[in-house]
Amino acid sequence: MMEQLSLFGNGNDLSAPLASRMRPETLADYIGQKHLLGEGKILKQILQKDQVSSMIFWGPPGVGKTTLARIIAKHTKAAFVDFSAVTSGIKEIKEIMKQAENDRQMGWKTIVFVDEIHRFNKAQQDAFLPFVEKGSIILIGATTENPSFEINSALLSRCKVFVLEALSKDDLTELLLKTLADPKGLQHMHAVMDRSLVEVIAAFANGDARTALNTLEMAVLNGEIRPDGSIVVTKQTVEQCIGKKTLLYDKNGEEHYNLISALHKSMRNSDPDAAVYWLARMLEAGEDPLYVARRLIRFASEDIGIADSQALTVAVSAYQACHFNGMPECDVNLTQAVVYLSMAPKSNALYTAYTRARTDAAVMLNEPVPLQIRNGVTELMRDLHYGEGYEYAHDTEEKVTAMKCLPESLVGKKYYEPTAQGKEAEVKKRLEELERFRKL
Repeated sequence: MMEQLSLFGNGNDLSAPLASRMRPETLADYIGQKHLLGEGKILKQILQKDQVSSMIFWGPPGVGKTTLARIIAKHTKAAFVDFSAVTSGIKEIKEIMKQAENDRQMGWKTIVFVDEIHRFNKAQQDAFLPFVEKGSIILIGATTENPSFEINSALLSRCKVFVLEALSKDDLTELLLKTLADPKGLQHMHAVMDRSLVEVIAAFANGDARTALNTLEMAVLNGEIRPDGSIVVTKQTVEQCIGKKTLLYDKNGEEHYNLISALHKSMRNSDPDAAVYWLARMLEAGEDPLYVARRLIRFASEDIGIADSQALTVAVSAYQACHFNGMPECDVNLTQAVVYLSMAPKSNALYTAYTRARTDAAVMLNEPVPLQIRNGVTELMRDLHYGEGYEYAHDTEEKVTAMKCLPESLVGKKYYEPTAQGKEAEVKKRLEELERFRKL
């Protein structure tokens, strides 16, 4: 007989890990994933209609994949089998499937939860397939990897894929405050802790509930015990537990914009030391590395542009590296990009070119496109002189003509004025040659 994990324990064993004690047992207690479990959302509707089928939960660690699977099992009154992809092989799969098939014939549902399903090889994944097809089991797999690449297409096609998001700082703050007050949590410790410190731990956990709970418990256990038996958790205790200073930072507040401004202006001033410092300030305070990378992409065109066209490639590559690696591994990728952009020759010619053109475009929206560069694709258009006078640049030896491409009212207007910095000096020289040619 296979061993099934009970969903109906009282959860009051204070010797159990905190994350286990605080594991919610109902959707009402479940925190996060509102995009799936909010009113009217798809997964909520599936549960309400008891139409649960095999599914894959894809998301980062500590966002509630296992917990949600347990809640679903309880909600549908199904047996729940927790199956590890790390410790189980095909033999174990077949034994569990045999028992599940027997239970199905008796009218009982079995939910098989497979954590880290991406760790199974093709043969192991294929072992589930006939039982999923027959309905012997409802398979719920959890993975931190893209299921499109890590799960066999035959198995994946029979599962609904739900993307679970990293928990927000507010979600984790709510969880930690509840834990401090919950008899199953840390209420018995009588911890005294400012909400601001709870929020620091929530930010440090970076979307991972398990990390948040473990850090909170560590902070309480290392707090200062008062004569009345209560425990005071100080800023110093929290800093010790998370291994770094609690930096003054709010992703939605003024300091967020102050620091990104400092990074941008340090790079603009070609000061790599200052730029790397402000980068570190942001990352160590919990800033999303993809946000920083997006700002670098903007900087590459706004402040460097044609002076070093490779700058944009470097910035985009840094964004991709951040997407692939995440923190903390991508910190060095961002550092490489920040130093490169700091040391690159600077030009804001592209930024000023668009700013000038935008100003004219905003007040001259009805300027007609010159006839010579309109596309005369029909006889009527040609009768109206569309394309008449068009000069094909490739027909000339110089690969350029004197044809006017701006509206008549803007002929001679200059938007892009290249600088003499870096590669843009060559562009400047080429543009001057073109202007002399067109005046001949």
